[in-house]
Amino acid sequence: MLTAQEKHQIDHEISLVPTPQNACIEALKIVQQRQGWISDESLKDVAEYVGMSPAELDSVATFYNLIFRKPVGRHVILVCDSITCWVMGYEDIRDHLYNKLNITYGQTTEDGRFTLLPNCCLGTCDCAPTLMIDNDLYRNLTVEQLDEILIKYT
Repeated sequence: MLTAQEKHQIDHEISLVPTPQNACIEALKIVQQRQGWISDESLKDVAEYVGMSPAELDSVATFYNLIFRKPVGRHVILVCDSITCWVMGYEDIRDHLYNKLNITYGQTTEDGRFTLLPNCCLGTCDCAPTLMIDNDLYRNLTVEQLDEILIKYT
């Protein structure tokens, strides 16, 4: 069930676009901000609110990699795996995270602290390799920096 605050925020987003359906991604982001991910129940509630079928909205939700359709950790790590990051050492960054966190892509640490996901581009090819934790972007990464970066996210 959508909260009154979520409905208010979604209504604001709807007021900015031609049709309620055009606000569907922002509506999903609003709900995800509260619950951390989009459950089937939440998806149905948002779909009804913006005038879409659950199947239509699910196709949108699963297209965007920042809409999470299953629970994620408190912090989501997006590792850029573009060709530029690959050439500049992406594999070393990825492998260090695999070993340090004891997880692979799509998994969450046992303590629920981190979920690790690949990302096809973070838009900073001139500063590769890069990763993002929550809304924080880290560029020109080296393996030596990773442990210190992870400590910030307790």
